[in-house]
Amino acid sequence: MRDADAVIVGAGAAGLSLAHRLCAPAAGPGPRVLLVDAPPGPRTPPERTWCYWEAPGGAFDGALTASWERLRVHGPGGAATVGSPAPFRYKMLRSRDFEALVGARLAGAGGVARVEATVDHVRDAPGGAEVRGRDAAGRPVLLRARWAFDSRPAGRLPSARTTLRQHFRGWFVRTRRPAFDPATADLMDFRTPQPAHGLSFGYVLPLDECAALVEYTEFSRRALDTAGYERALRHYTEQVLRLGAFRVTGTEQGVIPMTDGRFPRRGGRAVFRIGTAGGATRPSTGYTFAAVQRQSALIAAALRAGRTPLPPPAHTSWHRALDAVLLRALDSGRVDGAEFFAGLFRTVPTARLLRFLDGRSRLWEDVTIGLRTPVLPMLRTVAELPLLPRRAAPW
Repeated sequence: MRDADAVIVGAGAAGLSLAHRLCAPAAGPGPRVLLVDAPPGPRTPPERTWCYWEAPGGAFDGALTASWERLRVHGPGGAATVGSPAPFRYKMLRSRDFEALVGARLAGAGGVARVEATVDHVRDAPGGAEVRGRDAAGRPVLLRARWAFDSRPAGRLPSARTTLRQHFRGWFVRTRRPAFDPATADLMDFRTPQPAHGLSFGYVLPLDECAALVEYTEFSRRALDTAGYERALRHYTEQVLRLGAFRVTGTEQGVIPMTDGRFPRRGGRAVFRIGTAGGATRPSTGYTFAAVQRQSALIAAALRAGRTPLPPPAHTSWHRALDAVLLRALDSGRVDGAEFFAGLFRTVPTARLLRFLDGRSRLWEDVTIGLRTPVLPMLRTVAELPLLPRRAAPW
């Protein structure tokens, strides 16, 4: 049993980001933090890629795999729109590099003890919260702290009117001949065959002229099996990108919830949920990493100031309402998703659209963007939403 000011369950993006913020240099002694991660084994997540946009000089720039000064979107008919995200850059961060960078900073900062345990329960206890689990040998582990922050996904998503999934599989490829522009990332390529329900697109992040992460992504109710993704990736790389001969050097696969359900930010009096489990994922896009950084900074500031460190909403009520309309419009088929997103990138300045997608746009920007969407189908969806029941769905 160990006592601390805060115990963080999970050492993924959310857990490491919060630990990093809590141990940043500040006046006076910092909090005592326990960071709990599962022992190596079946619960260890595979390596992941996180992408986000921010100005150059960010806290994790030293660990980036790549970044891009131009973004491109291909419409269903093949027309390409290329935009500059300035003053931002689009950044790619691999989880292993992020973990190494933050892990080294935590080791040098002090105040953090890392614990390996498979966690069974996170709950309130007298004077704070407790975490119970088992170590790699099966021995019980009991940790106590004033506050607990849990990044583990719940068994079910919150009740929602619309629940879609952003699901994808990617290949890291190396071609025999130059095939990519290292300065330009393909954010959405709608030249993929569109599914009967939802939408699909390709996603290309060049690492150099002959290497890239190439993904096939769908927004739909159900994920594909691995064979389905492989067929889609073969078609995209051979028939659309026409890469020629290449070899696959690595893969990644994942599912991100896209829902208008309200994720609970509190699991008890002294227990809080962070990351995707706490609603950090933007429902209409699946982007999470930048919101996790904002959320972590505010939690750390509250804890250092002696306030209850309830994670703030990662996205405003206004932007969540806009997301609810878009998700329902996509799910109902009222809006053609490929044409919708391609049209936005064609008619809205790239930096303004990125602010909107990150939930940081201003009202007048939202209005101007809204006028570039199919207004009548959107208004019909607005009128319909209050009548729709909310239902739970598996994670």
